[in-house]
Amino acid sequence: MAKNKEVGSGKFSLKRAFVYLFLVFGSMASLFPFYYMFVMATRLNREINTVPPPFTPGSDLVGNFQKVLGNIDFFGAMGNSLFVSASITFGVLFLCSLAGYTFSKLDFKGKNVLFGIILVTMMVPPQLGLIPQYYIITTLGWLNDFRAIIIPGLINAFGIFWMRQYIKEGVPYEIIEAAKIDGCSNFRIYWNIVVPMILPAFATLGIIVFMHVWNDFLWPIVVLRDPSVHTLQVALRALNDARQMDYGMIMSGTFWATVPLLIVFLMFNRLFIQSLSEGAVKS
Repeated sequence: MAKNKEVGSGKFSLKRAFVYLFLVFGSMASLFPFYYMFVMATRLNREINTVPPPFTPGSDLVGNFQKVLGNIDFFGAMGNSLFVSASITFGVLFLCSLAGYTFSKLDFKGKNVLFGIILVTMMVPPQLGLIPQYYIITTLGWLNDFRAIIIPGLINAFGIFWMRQYIKEGVPYEIIEAAKIDGCSNFRIYWNIVVPMILPAFATLGIIVFMHVWNDFLWPIVVLRDPSVHTLQVALRALNDARQMDYGMIMSGTFWATVPLLIVFLMFNRLFIQSLSEGAVKS
């Protein structure tokens, strides 16, 4: 018995070591593009173009970033991106969670049909709506205005689907019924009972939406033509307009544009992981 236990323990240790080795290798492979972007942001063009290319950081990180500041209003564009991303994220969290609560806990005629229509919109490529949306924005006079980006992005089908599924599984009907017996309105139930119970879902959806809006390029470049209202991704495009590509400067701007995303993820990663873990163990 003792021998079998030792063998089983050895197999378990070998299996665990293999899993850890795989995770370490996967993590390094995932982080390498970000690391190499940092390496290029610290090098001059002539160093980047050498064969073999450098894989260790250089000493020109500050110099390359000064070139970025000399070509674009980096901090102004970053402020624009923060404002747009935060506005859309908070709007999506409120409206989509409210819609998710409605579809998961309230009964009304045509609920399933309407929810099915919302899911169908997820299959439509966003590029197909580019011309109709542009026509609407120009009719409203919102060109070069943040409303052209914020208003259309305040709600999305994935957010409604995500919140509906999480609230349906994570908020028991008994709590809702008890609150109704106590005389709570639907909005009070949502605000005082449902919202505190779905904070992990908020964190997950918030990270996804913030990253999507922060990295969005197509729609902002269509409706924001004035450099004073450029978001960061649109502003970084100006770094490619030079006759000679300065890869160190471009990678420097791209690297510092990625830092806020890392900060947001590190701030909410605990709730993000909790949300995924809860979804994995639900029956």
